[in-house]
Order: sequence, then structure tokens, then C-alpha cells
Amino acid sequence: MRANIQTKQRVSALVLLLACACTGAFAQQDSTKVASNTNNTKEEANRNVMLNAASANGPREIQIGLPSADVNVLENGIPVTYATNPHSVNSLWRADASLNHVGLLKISETAITTGNIGYAVNSFTQLGEKGFHGTLNYKSNHFGMQEFSLNLNGEIANDWFYSGSIYQDFDPGTFKIKSTPFQDRTQIYKFALTKRYNNNRGEFTAMYHYSNSHPVYMYATQSAPFIYVGDGSVRELGAFALGTTSYLPVDNEMVYRDMRTGELKKTNLYDAVQNKGSEFTLMNNYNWDNGLSWKVIMKYDHATGSCVYQTPMELSQRANSAINYQYEAEDGSMRAYDGEYVQSRMSCLNRGFIDEVMFTTELSRKLSNGTWRLGLNEWYYDIDYASNTTMYDQSVPTDGSYPVRLYNPDYATSTARVYGGNGYYYDFNKNASEYYKGHENKLAVYFTHDWDVTDKFNLYYGARLEYQALRGNNAAVKDADGNFVGRFADYYLGATAPTPNGTKIEPTPMEYDWFNYALSAAATYKLTKQFGFTGDFTYITQHPRIENFAPAVLPNTDKISVPLGRAGIYYNNEWLSLTSLFSYISKTNNNSTLNLQHSVNGVNEILAAPLNYDIKTLGWTTDVVARPFKGFDLHFLFTYQKPTYKKYETSVKFSDGYVGQINATGNIVAEIPQVIVEIDPSYMITKDLKIWTSFRYFSKTYANINDAYYFNGRWETFGGLNWQVNKKLSLGCSVVNFLNQTGAKGSIAGAELVTKEEAGKYANTVMAGSYIRPFTVEFSAQLKF
Repeated sequence: MRANIQTKQRVSALVLLLACACTGAFAQQDSTKVASNTNNTKEEANRNVMLNAASANGPREIQIGLPSADVNVLENGIPVTYATNPHSVNSLWRADASLNHVGLLKISETAITTGNIGYAVNSFTQLGEKGFHGTLNYKSNHFGMQEFSLNLNGEIANDWFYSGSIYQDFDPGTFKIKSTPFQDRTQIYKFALTKRYNNNRGEFTAMYHYSNSHPVYMYATQSAPFIYVGDGSVRELGAFALGTTSYLPVDNEMVYRDMRTGELKKTNLYDAVQNKGSEFTLMNNYNWDNGLSWKVIMKYDHATGSCVYQTPMELSQRANSAINYQYEAEDGSMRAYDGEYVQSRMSCLNRGFIDEVMFTTELSRKLSNGTWRLGLNEWYYDIDYASNTTMYDQSVPTDGSYPVRLYNPDYATSTARVYGGNGYYYDFNKNASEYYKGHENKLAVYFTHDWDVTDKFNLYYGARLEYQALRGNNAAVKDADGNFVGRFADYYLGATAPTPNGTKIEPTPMEYDWFNYALSAAATYKLTKQFGFTGDFTYITQHPRIENFAPAVLPNTDKISVPLGRAGIYYNNEWLSLTSLFSYISKTNNNSTLNLQHSVNGVNEILAAPLNYDIKTLGWTTDVVARPFKGFDLHFLFTYQKPTYKKYETSVKFSDGYVGQINATGNIVAEIPQVIVEIDPSYMITKDLKIWTSFRYFSKTYANINDAYYFNGRWETFGGLNWQVNKKLSLGCSVVNFLNQTGAKGSIAGAELVTKEEAGKYANTVMAGSYIRPFTVEFSAQLKF
């Protein structure tokens, strides 16, 4: 009876706490996403790293109040890739059977050990153990995905161990495309040989890692047409179902002009998106009896990284175009296109040939009242990179059929466009083409101290000092007057600009040396055994990386500063853990490039506009973990945030004299919600059977820089049932988007110049953009032997 009363009291208290958290949060004016743990570990808890509504196989990005950036992923303490463009994380890393741990590093730990801001996925390779061990993972979904992952490890001889892993992914995606049977075809192989020595005080490992990936989803799932109603909602266009209908033309070929040589070349998109990598890794760990530990890891990676984007640009009514479009029918004949809409698309073929060496070593010691650590990074990144861009037009079908590429029969006399020998492809490298070749080196030393000053007061502090050197060439070329030439049709190294002085496009040397640093401190004071105060501060400085030198103009090379401060309270007892924190984060000197569009004589003109801007975000977050009765767990996270642009201004002048201007200073940052809610309940039906759900709410987000368009709030939902059949076999069934929400998210293509005053006239207009991942049923199994 007493237990029942306690349970009822706990449930009532939990409901009251959640209500107070929600009520209080809405009373605030500004907020940001913050960490919730108050313990001294390096990792966050309760964050469901791999539950991703944007991808079936990659880690999710966790909002911190700044625009989207790279998802940092570490394996064995170093980044799996130095730069995600053009070598993406998903092309060489998966949370598969080859790993024995996957977690989420705190922001302060990421800043001190890597020099980056944000959370980082933290993973470690499964090494060999005594005996023989095997893990086989299998995953499928009702769209036909087949994913296999196998790890075998054991002992070869006395103190010698092996571990081998295979990962295979055959994912057709959520809709069929004609160019390839799979939207993701990835294979990863790992083999590690480990020697344990000196009575297991030391461990040396040599490892080889090979990956071969074709992430077709990069260009196949980027956009889809819909009707923007005007009130934040969208309506599907005819029979085109968002997320389950292909918006990619049947033709798999792509013609482009090589940025390096000027040659006109042809490829297919499947080959253009291939990523290959060979990694060699050496690791050594050693522990002394006095608590002193030393670890060192060195990795060499030789890779070809590729990203392909099919960026939607102007979407307009065919009747407003000066082009009499045709298309190739199934019998090979050319027919007049009578569809209502035409979409222009920019195909970006990004590829880099990469050699990188990463070396990290750490010396640490555990003392009776804390742990100190001293570390060193030496990271070298060499790349030969180019992004070749091609424009083409396609149909916008309303009957759910595949789009077709559109042909201009009058291409030979076209003055607004430069076609590449046929009527399909035009304006090669005119818009977002990129080039750089060179290397970047980061040498850093860092220190942390986790110190229990008293039984009630814990202090964590650390610092990172980093020297960054950048050398190489890019294609940011100036004319005789000192002005940047910019890109033009048929741009390549060796071309002559169509300007009065005829500037020749040649590689431009770049040489920079910078000093960066990061500082972090966190304090926790226990007022009582259950209640206390917590706070932390991280300040990081950065400078542009080599990929920021890819456009036609040089980036702002001033120091980038990112301060993050948080303070609040925590409360813990046997069934409840609560943390509530206020926070502030900002970032100066963000470098970006916008592709602005304007119709000139019925033909869309696209110009790249470089800009530099600042962002700031105030915030408040409340995090609750509760276990009100046996078998039931609940995680609740509420965030209210209001990130805004500071000094966000740019303009470009089009060929007809029209000046496209953007002044977004003071606007809310596009694509970032102001309210985020996560609710994760789970219940153990029996000791072997668990049911769980995860609800994530993202409030209204703006879909262009001028805050003219917006999307209403949306739910991302997950749920599942896990059954531990016996010690060796476990089964699972989960559902993504079980509320079956449909709709758009992200930004709207080609809408950058639309202002709030003009937004009303675009109601019930056909547009293109990203969409919510559709309802998906997934099945999984794990066999240990």
C-alpha cells in the first residue's frame, strides 16, 4: 500500500514538474539548446544519437542555437574525417558491429580536444578479446533496405588478438529512382591486430580500414515540389507524394566542364558520387600503477571524397519562359513540352583527392581528488578539390511520374545562356563552382583538470592552444583594377574572363598562419545531497578552414569567436534527475555564399553573393529524467531559443541592372526552431521485453533569410519494441514517423530575395524544398556468439 502511495506521489510530482517547466519556458523571451548533465563524465546522456529523422544510417545533428554545421564524429579519439565536404561521415563510418561504444561528447570536451564547437559523436573500435566472440547485426525496412554488419574477434596466441568487421548496406530509399537500384550502397571493412604486453598494462593495435560508398541520397532526396499555402503549411502537388515519389530525372548522365583543364566531360551521377578510402591506424595505450596513463593514436587516410548535389533553383510557370521546351519521348522522338511548370537545377559535382595524417597523444593521471590530462594534436590535411557545376531544366510532373530533362531547340542562338554543345546543359561553372588545392596543418596542445575541490564543490577547467597553417592555391582571381572577377559561363583554370581587360583565370596563391585557442570551465556546487548549482563557460576562437577558400572571392579571414555560457540548478533523488540552465551563445564572422536568382527577359539568372555575418542566441533549457515506478523511464527536454542574425547584409547586380539586396540583420536565423521538445518514455513490460517511444517537437521555422516564408511546427516520432530472446539473440521492431506527418522543412529553393512584404503574393504557389522522412517500419536483429 505504501509503495502504491509513493508511486502516485512520484507521478503527480512528475506531472507538476513538467507543467512548471513548460509554463516557465514560454514565459521567457530568449533561449538556446544546452547540455543537461551535471556529472563529470566527458559524455552527454539521454540524447538518442542515432535516432535520426533525416537519415536512415547516420547520427543526428543536435541543435545548439547556431546554423547547421558538420556533425563531428570521432573514432578512438580522432575525427573520422578532417572535412565532411567532400568526404562525408556516412561514407566511411557507421554505428555498426565494429564499434564497442557510441556516445556523445559534451560541448566543452569537443572544444578542448578538437577545436570545434558543438556536440561530437564519440565511438571506439571493438578490439580483440580472450576467447572467440562474434556479433551479427541485421536491419531492414518495409521499403526493402538490407543492412548487414558482422564483427569477429578473439585470441590468436598468447597476448595476441584480432578483430575483423564487415558492413554492407543496400538501401533503395523510400522511393524508386531509375539511375541506380540503391540510394545508398556502402561497404566498410576493418581489421585490427592487437598485442597486449607487460601484464596487460600496455596495448598496441595496428588497424586497416577500407570504405567504398555511393551515397546517392545526397542528390536523390534533396528536394521535391509542393504548394506553399501561405500560412506555414504545404499541400502536395497533384499525385506527387512527398518522400515517396522521385523528383530525379530518369537520365543518369551529367555533362560538365572540368574546372582544372577546361575539357567538356561526361559522367554518370552514380560514379560521380563515389567515395573511397584506405586508412592505416596505429594505437598504443599504457597504464602505470600510480594512476598515470598514456595513449597515442596515429592515422593515415588516402581517400577520394565526393558529394553530388542537385540543387533546385527557379521553379516557374512554363508560359512565363521565352524557351519553347521539348523533351525526349520513350520512342526517342522529340515532343513539345506542355507541362505547366519548369524547374531549373544546378548539379554540383564535388570531388577531392585527399591525404590526411592525424596524430593525437594524451598523458593523464587519476588522483584521489580528480584527474588531470595533457594532450597534443598534429593534424595534416592535403587536398586537390574542385566542384564542377552544370545547369539544366526539368519538368515538374503532377501525376507522380518521373521528371524528364527539358531541351531547348534554339540553344544555338541563345544569348542569355551558354549551352555545352546541346540543348540540355548550360552555364558550366557559372554559379557555385569551386576550386582549391593545398594543405592545412593544425598543431595543438591542450590541458584539462577535473578537480573535486571539496566534497561539495567540483571544478573542471581546460585550455587548448592551436597553431593553424594554410598553404595552397584557389581560384579567387582579381582583375587589373583589383576587383574579384567572379564566375562566368565556361569558367576554368586557363580561361579568359569576358571583361574589358580580359583577365586570365590562373591559380591564386594563398598562405596564412593563425593562432587559435579554446578555454573552458565548469563548476558544480552541492548545496545539499540532492540540490545544487551548476554552470560552465566555453570560449573558442577559430579561423577559416581551407574549404572556405573555395568560392570566387576570398573569405573574411578575421578571427571567429564563439562564447558559450550556461548556469542553472540541478536536483537529484532516487527516482528523479532535473537540470535547468540559462545559456548564451554567439558566433562572429560566419562565412557563407548565397546563390541569388532573378529573371532577366524570361530566363533565370543566378549570381553568387558572398557574405559575412554574426549570430547570437539566448536560451533556457530544462532536462528531466524520471523513474516514477519500476520498469518505467521518462526523459523530457524542453528548449526555448531565439537565434538572430547580426550585420547580415549583401547585394549583387544582375545583367539587366537590377540590384538584389538582402538585409537580414535582426531576423531569426533560418531553419532553426525557437521551441524544441523531446519526450522519451520507455517501459519494461517484462525483464526481456521493452516498449519505447521518442517524440521530438520543432516549432515554426523560417524558410528563407528574410523570414518571409515559414513552416509550421512539426513532430518527429519514433517508437519500437525490443525483445531480448535469450543471452545471444535480440530482436527489434521500430517505426519512424509513426504519426505519418507529411510536409516540408528546411529552406525554399530560390526564395532568398523575397521579402516579408512580398510573401503574401506567393500564397498557393508551387515551390521546391526538403521534406519530412516518411512513415517507415524497421526490423532489426542482433546475434552474439
